[in-house]
Amino acid sequence: MMVTSNFLLWIVSALLTVAVVALARQIGVLHERIAPMGALVTDGGPKVGAVAPRLTLTAMDGAVVEIAPGAMGARAVLLMFVASDCPVCAKIIPIVRATAQSERLKLFFVGDDGEAAIGKLIARYGLEPASVINSAAPGLAFHVGKLPYGVLLRADGTIASKGLLNTREHVESLVVADETGFASAQDYIRSLHPSPNAA
Repeated sequence: MMVTSNFLLWIVSALLTVAVVALARQIGVLHERIAPMGALVTDGGPKVGAVAPRLTLTAMDGAVVEIAPGAMGARAVLLMFVASDCPVCAKIIPIVRATAQSERLKLFFVGDDGEAAIGKLIARYGLEPASVINSAAPGLAFHVGKLPYGVLLRADGTIASKGLLNTREHVESLVVADETGFASAQDYIRSLHPSPNAA
């Protein structure tokens, strides 16, 4: 009886091992098929490639910030739309700062809160007041509906890329989309796998 039960246990163990190996292989195949997703681009607002809306804004240190062709300097500008009560923003702000520094982007955090809330945001993350803008105008101009949201502007004032940013990959995809010449990471992926129904 003991020999029979041990034999059955060995068979069951062998079958379980085969099943685990097969599942691991299938997970690997699925992982390869799932493409990394970039920042989610909404349909509203000015399109990628268009000239950004002309804006004259004031940073929290009182300096005037011009968003317009020929007025932004030689570096690309990243407008990062955040809110003091946004939990995802708390995770993304340090990532955005690191990415902007490594990519040599001029970074502005844009909020639409009371002065006290923006002051707390600056203090919590050690932001430079010169890099923080508190105004509803940019959000309205770019049709920002959800946060955190990023808009990357080229030095010539055109929109390089934009989208909803929830992860490090989303933040990096803004730069990658501009470097590859595609409006978004999704457009790049679609170019690799064109739809069979496309005309």
